[in-house]
Amino acid sequence: MGRLRWAVTGGVTATVVTVVTVVTIVTIVTMTSVTVMTAADDISGVVRGPAGPEAGVWVIAETTDFETTYRKIVVTDDNGRFVVPDLPDASYSVWVRGYGLVDSATQQARPGANITATVNAAATPGEAAALYPANYWYSLLEVPPESDFPGTGMRGNGIGATMRTQADWVDRMKDGCQLCHQLGNYATREFPVMDLDQFDSPVDAWEHRIQAGSSGPAMAAELNRIGRPRALTLYAEWTDRIRDGEVPPAPPRPQGRERNVVLTMWGWGHEQGMVHDEVATDKRNPTLYPNGPIYGVGGAGLVITDPVTHRSRRLDLTANIAERPAGDSYQGSSTAIPSLYWGDERADLRSYNAHNPMMDDQGRVWITQSVREAQIPGWCQTGSDNRFAQYYPIQHRESRQVSYYDPATESFELIETCFFTHHLQFADDANDTLWLSGSTEVVGWLNTKLYDETGDHRVAQGWCPTVIDTNGDGRISKPWNEPEAAVDPSRDTRIGSLDMFQRAYGVIPHPDGSVWVTRRFPVPGQLIRLDPGTNPPETCRSEVYEPPYGPGVDPDAWGYGPRGIDVDGDGLVWTALGGSGHLASFDRTKCRTLSGPTATGQHCPEGWTLHATPGPKLKGVSHSANADYHYYNWVDRFDTLGLGEDTPIATGTSSDSLLALEPETGEWVVMRVPYPMGFYSRGLDGRIDDPSAGWKGRGVWAAFDTSAPWHLEGGKGATSEIVRFQIRPDPLAE
Repeated sequence: MGRLRWAVTGGVTATVVTVVTVVTIVTIVTMTSVTVMTAADDISGVVRGPAGPEAGVWVIAETTDFETTYRKIVVTDDNGRFVVPDLPDASYSVWVRGYGLVDSATQQARPGANITATVNAAATPGEAAALYPANYWYSLLEVPPESDFPGTGMRGNGIGATMRTQADWVDRMKDGCQLCHQLGNYATREFPVMDLDQFDSPVDAWEHRIQAGSSGPAMAAELNRIGRPRALTLYAEWTDRIRDGEVPPAPPRPQGRERNVVLTMWGWGHEQGMVHDEVATDKRNPTLYPNGPIYGVGGAGLVITDPVTHRSRRLDLTANIAERPAGDSYQGSSTAIPSLYWGDERADLRSYNAHNPMMDDQGRVWITQSVREAQIPGWCQTGSDNRFAQYYPIQHRESRQVSYYDPATESFELIETCFFTHHLQFADDANDTLWLSGSTEVVGWLNTKLYDETGDHRVAQGWCPTVIDTNGDGRISKPWNEPEAAVDPSRDTRIGSLDMFQRAYGVIPHPDGSVWVTRRFPVPGQLIRLDPGTNPPETCRSEVYEPPYGPGVDPDAWGYGPRGIDVDGDGLVWTALGGSGHLASFDRTKCRTLSGPTATGQHCPEGWTLHATPGPKLKGVSHSANADYHYYNWVDRFDTLGLGEDTPIATGTSSDSLLALEPETGEWVVMRVPYPMGFYSRGLDGRIDDPSAGWKGRGVWAAFDTSAPWHLEGGKGATSEIVRFQIRPDPLAE
């Protein structure tokens, strides 16, 4: 049979492994006096390499016998043994992948089989490095030295004039480029679909590449911010050095509890449409909807996978929009350089800017999406009789509101909001309040219980401007200081911004009744705490906290770029610092100052604890910044994974992994997805399907959420995959 590992277009040769194997089905494999038993629904065996058993390598079993692709992946133990457990009856292709090796030949097996797999060492460092995660390759990118900052612009040193420090450059590069793509993977470190002979230089090739497709103008704009001439030169030098044979350091193989990870994967989505992230249950009660469908939203619309029947399907979203938003339905564009993969081919998808899903206790899937044209309704503005508009009229234009999908009726409900929406989280309160992030101008919410009772979106929603108590009198009063205006010390200060690059990103309700949001820019970013009080909006009051950064702070201890946010059972706030490469906790109870003229961000360093995430640093960085990117984070409050209650987990978006932290010891559990390469997760969710079933009855769910699924291993035609992560007691547990 034939197996395609990498498939690309544009004249590049694909590597194909062809093998015909006869598998002998037995019940026991004995190796070095250790026996591996095989249950009727397992595939087990041993992996042998040139020097004997291969420990810490992945065994992959996949099948196309179901309506969607299905695969299970496990890790070998110290003696090279493995058990792939609980496989539905099908014919599986089984093979091995590991660092320092080349992929093994493929064997065909059915559940109940024992097999011996043989692997060979990579012949060269380059052959070995082909399997390394993207962040290892991206660590070879040499960033501008600290001495080149602040940037002097296009006519100066080619670095953007707003890039004051190297940290500004790194942060903007990460959030502008790694935000959508897993830079460092094969599709980005090479030019697999481009003929380089048609370009005068590698810089010209990069210039063409970043402008291609409907995302081209946005990519070009991001490079303009950091300094397009210098950035193009650096990226060209990076790919030149890789073509000349430079390779990154080798990552470690899975160790300890990392070898207990079991991955189960189903294909979903659309080959031209991204899945942004997914949801499996109500975050407040992960025992709801056991064994039920997993939902994802994004450019592919709404995708649904049934993990019991192994079926996936996709639905277009609906909206009150006469025409589809520009770029919503296709990857190619007649106004840009055609996509390198799709040309001007239309995907014909209706997603309406869908971003983030969350489930409630009625089984509904709530979604942030565009439901109307991007204008501000009159009832949200000055002159309205709405009491929230009278207190603070909305000023910014917004392009995303709220909807929900009801699986019982398979219908969508569209809900107008005055405020911009981005992420969403339910509070554990009597009103099932749905809190939404968006711009930092206001923090908004929807009383879903009231909405269900009245059907009136104007009555059921509210918002508060983000104003901090800088005069220290314990309340917020008008008039206040406006952002970037002269500060009157007798007044409070509004910190919100109409600049969409300073939007509120992550959001999480806190057990004390407050709600927290993250603000990405400017560096170092902020956590904003909003206490709505007893009579919002009049009683709303905000606080702002910045990660340790700037003068007086050791650069090796700098933290910046908060994105995701969650809270554990003790009220500790966790945030992923996508810029500096940390998973950070913040304990407000340690703060000596909460309000007043000095409480403007850098006033509570004692509340912060920063945990540097594993992996190599970017080349040339003079402070704390690694090459990985952490799109979001999540706290496993209910031990849905098996590493313990309140385990914080960051998405290793550029390292093919989820990164779980043991806060007391600082130990990391890197849960790598080795195949297909390109695992890029923006979010995750945990569910307990059966509390009495041990590790088999629980798991964490995450998906391949890259904006370009055609960059995954497999190339054009690849789709997103939904992945269940489970932790068993040991690598051979059945």
